[in-house]
Amino acid sequence: MKLSLWEHPPRLLILLLAVPLLSHPRVLAADDDGQAQVVDALLARIDALEKRLQELESRLPAREGDIRAALSLPGRGAVESQSGRIIEEDLGSAVSGSERAVTIAPDPEPARIELGGALRYNLVHRDFVDASDGKRGESGFDIFRLNVDGEINNIIISAEYRHYTFMQTLRYGWLGYEFADDSQLQVGISQVPFGLLPYASHNAWFGVPFYTGLADHYDMGIKYVREDGPWSSQVAFYKNEPLNDATDPGRFSIDVLRGGEQQNEEANQFHARLAYTLGAGTGCETEVGSSAKVSELYNNATNRRGDHWAGAVHLDSRCGRWNLQLQGVRYQYNPANPVGVSSDVMRVGAFAGTYDIASEADILVANVAYNFESPASFIDQLTCYNDYSRLYKGIDDSVDSQINTLGCAIGSGPLFTYVDYILARNMAFFGNGSMGAGGDDKWRGRFNVNIGYYW
Repeated sequence: MKLSLWEHPPRLLILLLAVPLLSHPRVLAADDDGQAQVVDALLARIDALEKRLQELESRLPAREGDIRAALSLPGRGAVESQSGRIIEEDLGSAVSGSERAVTIAPDPEPARIELGGALRYNLVHRDFVDASDGKRGESGFDIFRLNVDGEINNIIISAEYRHYTFMQTLRYGWLGYEFADDSQLQVGISQVPFGLLPYASHNAWFGVPFYTGLADHYDMGIKYVREDGPWSSQVAFYKNEPLNDATDPGRFSIDVLRGGEQQNEEANQFHARLAYTLGAGTGCETEVGSSAKVSELYNNATNRRGDHWAGAVHLDSRCGRWNLQLQGVRYQYNPANPVGVSSDVMRVGAFAGTYDIASEADILVANVAYNFESPASFIDQLTCYNDYSRLYKGIDDSVDSQINTLGCAIGSGPLFTYVDYILARNMAFFGNGSMGAGGDDKWRGRFNVNIGYYW
């Protein structure tokens, strides 16, 4: 509230007050000399009053709150509602009943929350499962997914919940803040910055990096993301795996888990990823980059800590309708196991199951995809690909793990369908395949159609 007294210059206000005096009969009846004397006296009086007003004005409080206090004017306070929003309260108005009249104060910026998700089903034929082969395939529910993304009062939120028939889990969930330079800080369960991002494959089944916990992986911690023209940099610290329970395989990300004689879990992970885009802003962009990871490996049986490290170099080229992905990875686990427990393998798991991987290995990724022009009006996207990855194990007399997926992704409005033929040799979830020691030296086939409705 502004006082109208101060909205006009003091001299103008005094002159307005002096008009009635100048029109008084005694003044009008005086001769010229007399009128001049009266006017001079009035002007002198006006000057004196103006100086006095300026002196009083300088003594008044400058802030609105102090003016209210000085003049005992009713003010407005602020109280917090149960929802946490600040509401303004008219403390000076008289109201009936036991409640004061309140009005909702507008948010600094409008809230923006978007809900999305997917409902997906599988049609599968596995040549390594007698029942599937005998029935000429099988079908069933795959996943119900719910996504929440948005921003309230400059705080970003991003989360994804997944429901399977065998488990329910949070894939990721983080809160973030975007700075003036467009860099971003994320706190919570976020994607680990390592290698090809956001995915090291084009298909629905992924590849070797995913099943070793080095692709599309999420952990609990803090991450900083920055873009400087063609440069992209990310650094992160993750305290532990997302569930803070290394005995529970009901999760999305492949993590080191405790089970049987294997009692290890990861803690205190540091990640860094740096990438540069050649031809940025053109129709042929190629990102080249490197990633590094170091972490502690706590053993619950010995109460000692080992260590784990991994490094990667990658190339992701998007030139015209082609996409080429190349990646080389090396990793090593050095667990502090009890005497008699082999350190050649490491127990990992997700999707309600566990399996072993080699403690030391190299990974090769070579993926290629082509985005075709739409062959029909009802098809929005048609991308075909061949994704290949291989695990070169550092274990004597073991069989390397390989997986190759040939397929297409078809988009039609809200429908998105993967049609894949997967060939795997010594891979987890394919017969007796093992990503640890030994293994099955046979190629296994899986024909997979994944149909999803997205919103």
